[in-house]
Amino acid sequence: MSTSDQDRAVDAPIADDTPEEVADGLADDLAEGEDTGERRLTPRQARRLRIVLSSVGMVAMAVVLGLRLASRASVLVVGVYGLALILCGIVIELSRNGRTRLGSWLLAVGLVAAIGADWLLIP
Repeated sequence: MSTSDQDRAVDAPIADDTPEEVADGLADDLAEGEDTGERRLTPRQARRLRIVLSSVGMVAMAVVLGLRLASRASVLVVGVYGLALILCGIVIELSRNGRTRLGSWLLAVGLVAAIGADWLLIP
């Protein structure tokens, strides 16, 4: 054992902590004094945000579906907005299972596709 190894061994704490305790200690240290400058959502907050956004999208699609059916009853209208409603439900379920990034992309692309299909396909 070299001198630097002996110094490190003497100063090193005994590793009796479990990984969870170490992670909690690091989180406490960050919470107490260190501000990283970034404001990021926790995973739980991100999941809740996606669920709320998907629910709002679902309500909006239901309202637009009702308005479009009142003005023009078409199977195409029901198909486009029905798929958008199903998409919002899928995103809610993905968010509940922790797949928030996938849910975010799917929600954004799906709602843009629904609005584009409404604009292009439905006269």
